[in-house]
Amino acid sequence: RLVLNHELSKLFNELWDADVNRFVPGKDYTIDLQGKAGFVQQGSSIARDSAAKPLFHYINLQVRSSVELFFTFVSLLDNYETSTGVEEVVTPQEMAENNRFLDAILETKVMKLTHQYLVTKNWSKPSLNDFKSQLYNIWFQLYTRKTGKGPDSCGFEHVFVGETKHGKEILGLHNWVQFYLQEKHKQIDYKGYVARSQKSRPDEDDQVLSLQFSWKGLVKPIGSTFIGVSPEFEFALYTIIFLQSQEKITREMVRIEEYELEITVYRHGTHIGTAYPALLSSNNE
Repeated sequence: RLVLNHELSKLFNELWDADVNRFVPGKDYTIDLQGKAGFVQQGSSIARDSAAKPLFHYINLQVRSSVELFFTFVSLLDNYETSTGVEEVVTPQEMAENNRFLDAILETKVMKLTHQYLVTKNWSKPSLNDFKSQLYNIWFQLYTRKTGKGPDSCGFEHVFVGETKHGKEILGLHNWVQFYLQEKHKQIDYKGYVARSQKSRPDEDDQVLSLQFSWKGLVKPIGSTFIGVSPEFEFALYTIIFLQSQEKITREMVRIEEYELEITVYRHGTHIGTAYPALLSSNNE
């Protein structure tokens, strides 16, 4: 069993408090959890639908102090061919969008605190340009997920956009903004929440949830995601955990606000393979 990482918990709470672009549940957005999802095998295309309505009931995208940053993030979500094995082509415009997004998040207090911490650990260089290049390599540099094919994936695509494998499996898609936009465009069908063993139902203001949904004709039996946090907050957490270890899989237990979380990061060489949170418990129970 994992033990609580007190150093990371302290740091991540500082980042949480610094996240001025976080959406407040019940105020900036409301969700409708509805029913509990049933068990589904990986690779299935059919699941019992325990939710007749979408997950997101209301969201106010104009509330953030940096609406521009938010939309630099949204502009990246349509830049990828979601099927693994299909080689990605990054256009000059898409490269510019990646750089514009990194420039925007590097202006935030969340990423400034992250950079300071990584420099003290000698995991990043003090130069902001070097740090930006490091982030670009970790998140946006293409790599091959399917052997024998050209570069078909990157950390950002997997975690924030989502991918499909052999037309039989959903990979990644651990971001609430992408979930909301895909739901809005009728591409995602929310099937219900996945409850933790010791709690029958999550709360509608929980900012970490496990969900079941279908996307591109496939079912994701369980997809874990933060809800309402900013893109820079997720970038910060996953980058820090990625850089602290050379292991193929790194898992850390942390406490952020009332949430006890297990955060998992998979390494793909010098890049992120996947990263996601799982809610273990919360003290509002």
